[in-house]
Amino acid sequence: MLVNLKEILKIAEEKKIAIGSFNTPNMTSLKAVIGAAEELGQPVIIMHAQVHEEMGLCKMDEIAPVMLMFAKRAKVPVCVHLDHGTDLDYVKKGLELGFTSVMYDGSTLPTEENVANTKIAVAEAKKTGASVEAEIGSMGAREGGGGNDASIYTDPDAAVKFVADTGIDALACAFGTAHGFYKDAPKLDFERLSKIDSLINVPIVMHGGSGVSEEDYREVIKRGVRKVNYYTYMAKAGGEAVSNKEYSQFHDVLLDAEKAMKENVKKAIMIFTSMYQ
Repeated sequence: MLVNLKEILKIAEEKKIAIGSFNTPNMTSLKAVIGAAEELGQPVIIMHAQVHEEMGLCKMDEIAPVMLMFAKRAKVPVCVHLDHGTDLDYVKKGLELGFTSVMYDGSTLPTEENVANTKIAVAEAKKTGASVEAEIGSMGAREGGGGNDASIYTDPDAAVKFVADTGIDALACAFGTAHGFYKDAPKLDFERLSKIDSLINVPIVMHGGSGVSEEDYREVIKRGVRKVNYYTYMAKAGGEAVSNKEYSQFHDVLLDAEKAMKENVKKAIMIFTSMYQ
């Protein structure tokens, strides 16, 4: 069942859980994520990131119809989300292709420019009934960018103004996580997160979710996180499942990778939804 981000995060808020948001740059990862969500009976978000195209993984106009097909026929609510769209034309293209949610990422720009561009993204999304996520602060390197650059922590007062000025549906905050693999365990600023949650009226998104401890996941969800972006360790699970085996046929590689990623996604969803103790 295809839904937008605002609709799926309403479910999360009502249940005081977080929705897992997973990058799906190919059919194998799509089948793993949707299969995991359906098996557990939990809503899920599938994502295409602009950097996927830059990395040569997939083009948005190729993967979008497949993502939408999987979402529409799924037995659980599924949001189809464009992650880290740094170019407004790219974001608009995503909306035209049918994405039900987009993230405009102007976090590296001056605040005024980030606000102005985010407002444009919100106006465009309203035309199609899509939702908008945006970011203030910075989680370091974006998806696939090498990972673990230092975060620029989100200022709570700046977050309030940004949400009010832009009219976004969800806010990505920097409170100690980073994209990619962690060299050391992340040190999360829980008090900052709680302060932001108490001041804004939209759900909080956690980027750089892979590699965070189960205890810390539960703590950030208790403090207001309603969407967790997760990909690195899912992809790692797929790679490890096939790295030490010999294959004569390529489809067997895909099947083993899909199975491993599905199990990794299931565990993540269970943690995010308090099914796993």
